[in-house]
Amino acid sequence: MEDSLLLDLEHITICRNENIILSDTSFKLHAGEFVYVIGKVGSGKSSLLKALYCEIPVKSGEARLMEYDLRKIKRREIPYLRRKLGIVFQDFQLLTDRTVSKNLEFVLKATGWKKRSEIAIRIQEVLSQVGMKDKGYKMPHELSGGEQQRIVIARALLNHPQLILADEPTGNLDPETSNQILQLLHDISQNGTAVIMTTHNYTLVHNFPARIVKCENSAISDVNE
Repeated sequence: MEDSLLLDLEHITICRNENIILSDTSFKLHAGEFVYVIGKVGSGKSSLLKALYCEIPVKSGEARLMEYDLRKIKRREIPYLRRKLGIVFQDFQLLTDRTVSKNLEFVLKATGWKKRSEIAIRIQEVLSQVGMKDKGYKMPHELSGGEQQRIVIARALLNHPQLILADEPTGNLDPETSNQILQLLHDISQNGTAVIMTTHNYTLVHNFPARIVKCENSAISDVNE
């Protein structure tokens, strides 16, 4: 499985509000691979992730993610693609009016899980995986930033994604907590789930080595360390 191609972008162009963000750029990702996406603000890092979960369109080129053609994907197919992705945001986006467990239950029910027993088991599995198995009863505001981000990663893992897209996941965290979150994401990739992570934090990139690609001059290129 490690050698299987998960994402294949060939000469793609991505636009936002008619502005070209990435042009004639190519990128491949294999199952279980961990990739940092670096680059200046506005260079296209977040736009790349948004194109992968169909928030913005791929205008030209060839773009295949798992079995989906991102150029031809129909609106009704997008929820099914997103179920195979885990998305981790910098600002958590947890539902503040319910507990951690209810946040996770909400996602499972929204993605078609029906049996209460299976839902409860899956919630405990992902909370254990991120080191938060005793925090299900807590409200988001009772958790530290690092704990909230662990819950967000747990949420991303619920449907056994093949790929996690993490957009500046340590942007609001202190250095020690950032290291813990990075270790968690690397552990996840070593268990077979690919991770694409955008970041400005070159200390983390140095401390947790992996493949690096750079967004610059409307293109993506591998950085050889």
